[in-house]
Amino acid sequence: MAREEHTAAAPTEYAAPAVRRAVPALPRTLPAWVPKRLHVHLVLIVSCVIIGFPLYYALIVSTQNNAQVYSYQFTPGNSLADNWNIAINNRHLGNYMLNSVFVAIAVTAGKTILSLLAGLAFVYFRFPAKWLVFGFVLITLMMPTEILIIALFRFVNSLGWGNSYLALIVPFLASATGTFLFRQHFANIPGELSEAAQLDGATPLQFLFRVLVPISWNTIGALAVIQFVYVWNMYIWPVMIIQGQERQVVQVGLRTLIGGDAALVFGPMMLGAVVASIPPVIVFILLQKQFMSGFQLSRDK
Repeated sequence: MAREEHTAAAPTEYAAPAVRRAVPALPRTLPAWVPKRLHVHLVLIVSCVIIGFPLYYALIVSTQNNAQVYSYQFTPGNSLADNWNIAINNRHLGNYMLNSVFVAIAVTAGKTILSLLAGLAFVYFRFPAKWLVFGFVLITLMMPTEILIIALFRFVNSLGWGNSYLALIVPFLASATGTFLFRQHFANIPGELSEAAQLDGATPLQFLFRVLVPISWNTIGALAVIQFVYVWNMYIWPVMIIQGQERQVVQVGLRTLIGGDAALVFGPMMLGAVVASIPPVIVFILLQKQFMSGFQLSRDK
């Protein structure tokens, strides 16, 4: 009888505990992305305001006279036409800009072509002391133009190029940066393309312009933006080698808006700076896709 009671009580002693049901969480009042990404958006907005405010203030000052500038007005003034007349007509800033556009395009085109040829030679040609020559090119990357400017000035004058466009263009056609960039780019292109071109009877120049150039537009665009902005911002060399206003560049023209026989007028000076920044911005907008992807060297090209 006791054994029967023990047997009957066994299922009750080892019965499985009841399963607890999960209580559904209360719905949130804010979207899930707010705590994680709100601070990122706030940082980006503040950064854009900090970076964009100087440009906005420059645009505002370019429309004001001195009285409005000294009163710290953040609304457009009524002196835009007068400032334009002083900067463009009286100070001939338009002529300076045309000279800079011509020089920058000529130097950019010449540097790009010579850099392509140098990159082709360092990758696909064999000649004595090739690595020694390439190392010498890399050393020139650490030597800014200002170090050689006195010797360059004497050499250019000895050639009779003083006060001419040749003095502004020819000394800057060679580019160590462009040579290094295209050398690295061509080195990442599969060698089968060169072998196939040789089998088809293509000359080195035909291989360059028919095969390498079409797959190198990103690198070409990146180099073009860098070199155009560099030439556009040149100041010391044009001041030394060019006399007069006929062939002078825009950075020297902006300097004429700062000083002079009259008191400092901020409106024309700021208007000239804004107008002078337009060509580099246009070049960057046109080549921004190539510029952003120009340094992504891979074997997929």
